[in-house]
Amino acid sequence: MSFAQFIQDAWNKQAKWLVVLRPLALLYRGGSVLNQKLYASGMKAAYTAPVPVMVIGNITVGGSGKTPLLIHLVNYLHSLNVRVGVISRGYGGKGPFPAYVDFESTPDMVGDEPCLIVQSTGAPMAVGANRQQSIELLLSRHELDLIISDDGLQHLALNRQLEWIVLDNNRGLGNEKILPEGYLREPKSRLNTATVIEHAAQPSSALNMHLEVAEPYLLNAIEGKVFNPQEAFYAVVGIGFPQRFYRTLESMGIQQFQCHEFPDHHDYEIDDLQFEDHQPIITTEKDAVKILPLLKQYPDFNREIWVVPVEAVLSPACYQVLHQQLAQLGLTLNEGQL
Repeated sequence: MSFAQFIQDAWNKQAKWLVVLRPLALLYRGGSVLNQKLYASGMKAAYTAPVPVMVIGNITVGGSGKTPLLIHLVNYLHSLNVRVGVISRGYGGKGPFPAYVDFESTPDMVGDEPCLIVQSTGAPMAVGANRQQSIELLLSRHELDLIISDDGLQHLALNRQLEWIVLDNNRGLGNEKILPEGYLREPKSRLNTATVIEHAAQPSSALNMHLEVAEPYLLNAIEGKVFNPQEAFYAVVGIGFPQRFYRTLESMGIQQFQCHEFPDHHDYEIDDLQFEDHQPIITTEKDAVKILPLLKQYPDFNREIWVVPVEAVLSPACYQVLHQQLAQLGLTLNEGQL
């Protein structure tokens, strides 16, 4: 087990020994507060884009469902003829940055989530640590009405007009402690400063979403194969919160699966997919974008790899708030589309 997996497991279990990391958490928090004050005072300059910027992020480490939400919002806005561009850090990509992401981009160059976003939306997208450079790259190629930032909630070098925070109720806020004692990037009070979207099957807030599972498909086309949930699977995942995927499998009626977890944004090798028998693999769309290039490198690999697609389903209140917020920014949407 890697250290990343070890500490993630401790966070999920709210292990008592995490208290020994409190001095590091205080240092982390102190650095964050200092950084905020430097930007607030103008000693550090923040970039303001010529078009509105919306950040979709979270205050926790690990998955919350923000990428499916972003994909849904981009497709929804496209249906209303809003010209949307997307930026991201491009975590896991080698660059060079800023990098423009298109259908030919590969996860090793631009990161796995950007590849998934572009494949799912066709939106103009650029990635890199310097968000200003990414935005300028997008605007040099496209006329845009809105830019959505995939994560970057804590990236104060970029001014933004809208912030949506996804709060996953399955995971919650853990012990509500700051990194590394807990998995919060910012204090719980940060939720009071943005639009919070509750990710839950049984939400308590009007602003909520859940993930709806579509029919699994084969990553490596094998003629005549039909998905059978009664089979035994190897659940291969490299995401921030793999337990959500396991719950999804159970909700699909899959009861026989062995968990094989890797760190978030894991760079897969063919050996990661090799097992002693021929049981099929089942994985997420985010993992699939990294596994697919391996299948092209190893055409003789014949184990079935099933992919479980999910789509964010938003409550009506989310669309109402979105329309109101964008109208305040001068973007008037067709209310009949709600």
